[in-house]
This record gives sequence, C-alpha cells and structure tokens, in this order.
Amino acid sequence: MSSESSTEGQKLRPTTKVLTHGFEPSLSVGAARPAVFRSSTYVFTSPESAERAFDIATGRVQPNPGETTDLIYSRLNHPNAEILEDQIVPLEAGAEAAIVFNSGMAAVTTALFSCLKPGQKVVYTVPAYGGTQHFLRDYLPLWGVEGVPVIAGDSQEIGLAICTTKDLGAVLVETPANPTLVMTDLAQISQSTHVVSQRGTRPVVMVDNTLLGPAFQHPLKLGADLVLYSATKYLSGFSDMLGGVVLGRDKELIQKIRLLRAMFGNILQPDECWLLDGRLSTVGIRMNKASKNAQRIANNLIGNPSLDAVLYPTLLEDSEQCRIYKSQCEHPGGIISLQLKGGKRAAFNFLRNLRIARNAVSLGGVETLVCHPKTTTHSGFTERESAYAGVTDGLVRISVGIEDWRDLLADFEHALDTARAG
Repeated sequence: MSSESSTEGQKLRPTTKVLTHGFEPSLSVGAARPAVFRSSTYVFTSPESAERAFDIATGRVQPNPGETTDLIYSRLNHPNAEILEDQIVPLEAGAEAAIVFNSGMAAVTTALFSCLKPGQKVVYTVPAYGGTQHFLRDYLPLWGVEGVPVIAGDSQEIGLAICTTKDLGAVLVETPANPTLVMTDLAQISQSTHVVSQRGTRPVVMVDNTLLGPAFQHPLKLGADLVLYSATKYLSGFSDMLGGVVLGRDKELIQKIRLLRAMFGNILQPDECWLLDGRLSTVGIRMNKASKNAQRIANNLIGNPSLDAVLYPTLLEDSEQCRIYKSQCEHPGGIISLQLKGGKRAAFNFLRNLRIARNAVSLGGVETLVCHPKTTTHSGFTERESAYAGVTDGLVRISVGIEDWRDLLADFEHALDTARAG
C-alpha cells in the first residue's frame, strides 16, 4: 500500500516528509489521508505472485530494489503498518527502515531475540524501564543469554564491560535513564563496540530513546544500530493506545527483526497504526511544549524546602553528565524527577495531594502524570538493585504535559507543602 511520494528526490525536512512520504492517495481511492484497512487476509494477483510474496516474507529470497509484493496476511504485514513504517522513518535522523509492534516491550524483546544467540551476553545500563530490566534479568537467562548490568552514566565502567565481556552480542542503553535521568555517552559506547569488532563480531548497539526521541536525541547519528521506542509514550501522546517501534540504519537488520515479528505475531494492528500515523506530524510540537513546561517548573522548584534534589537534564551538576547532555541532546525533555525529604511517606503524601497532575504510570502524554517508581514501574527491583540504580523511597517521576506550566507549578508546590506538613 505504501508508495513513493511525488516529492521523492527533493531535499525535504522531516516535518514535511512525515506528511508526504510513504502514502499515495491514488492507492486509497483518492483519500487525502490513509484509511483503515481492517482485513486479516489479502487476495493475490496470481499464483506466481503468491509464491513470490511468501518467498520474500519468509526470508528465503531478497526482494529486488524497488520491488513491491502482494500482501499476504495481517500477522505478517498490512497496509497501515507499511504506511506507518514509511512515514515514521523521516522523524528518526539516520534511519533507513522501521518496524512497528503492538507494545514497547514487544519491540524490545523481539529486537533482543533477533540479535542474540544462546551463550551470548548483553551489556545493559541500569536503571532501565522496569519491564525491560525484568526481562533481561529473569527471562533471557532461560534461553541461555546472560545480562551484564552496568550503572548508567559511568563511561569507564560501561566501556570496560563492553571490551571485556566475552561473547557479547548486544549492548542496550536507556538514556536518559528511567527514572533517574542519568545520561549515558552513546558515542563512547559506539567507539567501545568498534574496539570489540577488531577481535570478532561487533555487538549490536540498541538505544531506548523513548524519553527524548525522536525530537531531542538522535542515537543513530551517534553510532547506534537500532533505536527502540515505546510508541505508547510521546509518539502517540494521548495515553490511549499501546505501540512499539524499532528503527535502524541497516535495512537487513530490520528485516531480520521483521521475520521474527511475523513468527511472534506482535505486529501493531491496523486501527492503532492509523491512529499513530495521524499523530506523527505533531510529535515535535507536543514534545517542545512539554519540554518548555518542564524547564520552567524545574527551575522554580529548585530550593523547595520539601526537596533534596530536582533531577532534570539542564540542572545537572556533574561535569561529565553536563558534557554528555550538551554533546548529544538538543533539549532536556518533559520528564522531571524529584527527591523528596521524608522518603516514601512524603512521596505518597505528595501524590495524594495533587489536584491537576494525575497519579498514574506511563509518560509522554498531553496530560501530566506522576508516579512513585520504586513501588510501581520499578517495583520488581530488589533493594540492592534499587540502591545501586538510585531508585529511592523518596523519588517521584513527573511526566509534564502541555497544560499551563503555572497551574502545574502551583499544583506541585501545594502538594509539596502538604507533604512536608504531613
């Protein structure tokens, strides 16, 4: 269903290309925007076309340059997935191909399974999203893959782990780290993996870019092979759907993941593809508004007597963290974490007394959401893991939305005053 736009060949900017690339109205009875194609199966143009489509879909043969094949079955692919995958590529600087999934965890797990073999290891930064860390720690070992955790932001330790871990198949980085917002140097990781490649196969570098991408951070330009997203968050932006995306520079690597997606059946469904595709053109607008709001709120919360710290990229005090932020991020994003005095009791009182912001997990929506990671998103961590990663009893994570920042600030200040009084 996807087709080269009539603007192909021109030097278009991403905000233009996301609205013009990958969709041809003549293939959708002239519709100006894509329709929803809710069919489970597709009629072949000929028996020969069916044979060719299956050969390509199963990886037995490679398609010729520019070749399009008949669609087969929606577990493998469908028109709305093709359109979305084409239209999301321009948003990710350096990307050549994309593949969509029915959740962020489906994107993470399928990418890892595609790139790792039993007996291999994966170096990963902590803290990471709780579900990701749970999978790496508790499930991958069942398939003979060992995870090697390294604290986020420690360039020396990460480089050492990459260079000394035998049978290293992949490196998975979440930066900024969720929920501590610690930055990890992606260019340095890329350099370390190239050192490894001199002794053998270079490990695949994967970056969970959900917190700052695709607007404010571009891992593929810094040497990463794959960028992973929970599309549920900023890409969708309205807290009403689940989705995941993997983008990469190497089309063959994306095709390898695509083959496993067909086996697992975790493709994003047509309705959700249609919804997400319609929101791509507003990702930058929404993220910029949230980032501006968060910056103003963070600045005004500095020195609040209820807080031990305000964690936000532009408020970093460590010189190495400042260097990393300035070298690889364009803007600080919409996530703030607060360290409350008084631990869990103060954090719960703060959450209990919010009037505008909502006490809920997830992030990246137009509404402001606040949670207590240690008892929710990261509740699977052991006490030792929590202490190592900096996920404390008094830490709350705020996903700032697009409300008026002054109303949000007043809400937070009221809740902090109440928490301190309680």
